[in-house]
Amino acid sequence: MGNNVHVLSEAISYIASDDLWIEGLAIQQLHTTANLPGMRRVVGMPDLHPGRGYPIGAAFFSLERLYPALVGNDIGCGMALRQTDIVARKYNADKAEKRLLALDDHADDAWLEAHLPPALAQHAWRGALGSIGGGNHFAELQQVEDVFDEGRFHQAGLDAQHLVLLTHSGSRGLGQAILQRHIAAFSHAGLAQGSEQAQVYLAEHAEALAFARANRALIATRILQQLRAAGEPVLDVAHNFVESCVINGEQGWLHRKGATPDGEGLVVIPGSRGDYSWLVQPVASDISLHSLAHGAGRKWMRTECKGRLSGKFSPAQLARTGLGSRVICRDKQLIYEEAPQAYKSAQSVVDSLVQAGLVVPVARLRPVLTLKTRGGNGA
Repeated sequence: MGNNVHVLSEAISYIASDDLWIEGLAIQQLHTTANLPGMRRVVGMPDLHPGRGYPIGAAFFSLERLYPALVGNDIGCGMALRQTDIVARKYNADKAEKRLLALDDHADDAWLEAHLPPALAQHAWRGALGSIGGGNHFAELQQVEDVFDEGRFHQAGLDAQHLVLLTHSGSRGLGQAILQRHIAAFSHAGLAQGSEQAQVYLAEHAEALAFARANRALIATRILQQLRAAGEPVLDVAHNFVESCVINGEQGWLHRKGATPDGEGLVVIPGSRGDYSWLVQPVASDISLHSLAHGAGRKWMRTECKGRLSGKFSPAQLARTGLGSRVICRDKQLIYEEAPQAYKSAQSVVDSLVQAGLVVPVARLRPVLTLKTRGGNGA
């Protein structure tokens, strides 16, 4: 283990093959984060890219102080995978697209009344539950293209003859409200471990984690009902959160901002909407701060995507991909921002992790139909 681990200092490293492009601003943001009081180590993943002040696709380990701003606004954002009963060879693309086009971005009150768990029935943000959100969030039907590890694949309850449903979303407006309250009170100074303020934030953080997990399940339920199908949960793993953790014998706080934990079993590393996703088995390691890439990673800023692509592609053309899949996106700006061309190759990210000894590929998943929404809070 250790190939493709680039050590910049005792506190800073990133994981990438020599031919995988990493933006210089993202590296600068790793340095900025490493200078925060109490910060012990920061590690960039192969999908590292610049964020608003702090990099996305990275893990941060601090002592005696935690930083809500590093987690960001979408606390609990993550990936959930379900095995559906949709037979791949019988899948009708026209029919599925028509049905999902008729699905509203938000669930109505009657549906929520019938499906919300009791703990969330009166939640202040209940109206956002069952909705995907904006940014890079999505739900995607996928077909199993290749299986590399039959044992792990079948042990997970997966069946290559049926489609799977991948859902990527988070805590919606709840996470945004939590971060805004925190920043208004404490800016980016972080919170002392054990302080009353830290305890308040961690309680709100736990609520947002549960909300995000419930949201992914409700999104999947709405989609499967619309498709007149059923599905069973396979995994649900968050990639935006902070937790108490021991690294190299030191007790501290491990923040993940777009970084998938390596200790929760199989995880999905999704590609862009026109690229494959990868199901992998993590290999636990302190070198990577027990974290992995959470996706392909952006290579273009959102603000430049439409200018780069609108002269070559219409929104209708971007609704069809090179892999033969379809994309439902009602926001004409967002479909440019989320075009496959704006992202790195998912295989290049996974290859970097494989060469570093951090994952074992289990299967490759091809997109069939991707659902995105008009916008809203996304990270």
